[in-house]
Amino acid sequence: MTTINEHTVNEHPPAHAAQEPDEHPAAAVSFIDGIRQADLVPVRKVPPAHGWRRWLYRATFGALNPGRSRDERRLADLEDTIRTGLRGSYKIGVLGKGGAGKTTVTACVGSVFAELRNEDRIVAVDADTAFGRLAGRVDPTAAGSYWELVADTHLEHFSDVKSRLGSNACGLYVLPGESGTLRRRVINPDIYRQAMNQLDRHFTIVVVDCGSTMDCAVTEEALQDLDGLLVIASPWLDGATSAALTMEWLAASGRTDLLNNTVVVLNDLDGRADAGRVARLREEFSSKGCHVVELPYDPQLRPGGPVDMVNEVGPDTRRRVLQIAAHIAGGFASTTNRNRR
Repeated sequence: MTTINEHTVNEHPPAHAAQEPDEHPAAAVSFIDGIRQADLVPVRKVPPAHGWRRWLYRATFGALNPGRSRDERRLADLEDTIRTGLRGSYKIGVLGKGGAGKTTVTACVGSVFAELRNEDRIVAVDADTAFGRLAGRVDPTAAGSYWELVADTHLEHFSDVKSRLGSNACGLYVLPGESGTLRRRVINPDIYRQAMNQLDRHFTIVVVDCGSTMDCAVTEEALQDLDGLLVIASPWLDGATSAALTMEWLAASGRTDLLNNTVVVLNDLDGRADAGRVARLREEFSSKGCHVVELPYDPQLRPGGPVDMVNEVGPDTRRRVLQIAAHIAGGFASTTNRNRR
């Protein structure tokens, strides 16, 4: 008979004896990292909104979805850029020679921002001392003004402020200037700043329709805290020269940050601009590092009155206004709510 002694037991431990711990326990392995939504969930095409693609989609009750056209995708990209996240607030100035269409562009760009950024509050401000007409392009029934806004000492909430402003269907608010002749009150830097201090408390994006001369005291005050700028030029010698002088003045005055966030808008007001001339102007401004957008003639904008960016302007006009707004929105990501004065 074999005797099992102490040495035999130590040399051959039972199978259930404790083992050395594993250096890589199963709990340290990630099972979720290798599961990706893109591999398992099919990408759904966005249904088309225009043209034969939309007809095919509707005729087949959605069974055939050719997806959006290249043009629709480009427009969607512009809209996504306009919706770029913004920390704090952003001020956009609009400059241009008298008759270049700066007030119309102010209303168009402001309306697009209000339409596509409906979680923000957008206001257009008439800072043209020469009987500005911005309210007529946004809300002709607006009865407020700088003086009523500043004189009201009970503007604690947004509902109090908006009672002093006008607004349009896109949700763009407007602070009118002084348009009456019987009680001519001229906007000055002090009243402008007091009004802006009120608006800054409630609005995320402010679009300022400045005067037509750079040496206007109110325009100089407005330039102190702008983040972006639109320079409106007609495709004629006087309009192009005025825009070029504006750009040179910005550079000479040390406003290089603002100059880098400037868009030159070549505005064809009457549809008679020569294509070759416009191309040369575009090349000239682009060669200096400027963003340039050509705004075509639109008969819906010519007669005056409120601007309807949703139902009335042509598709090409809307596309170009989206491009303008997208260029401006390109500066949103680097902006914080700082003291810019």
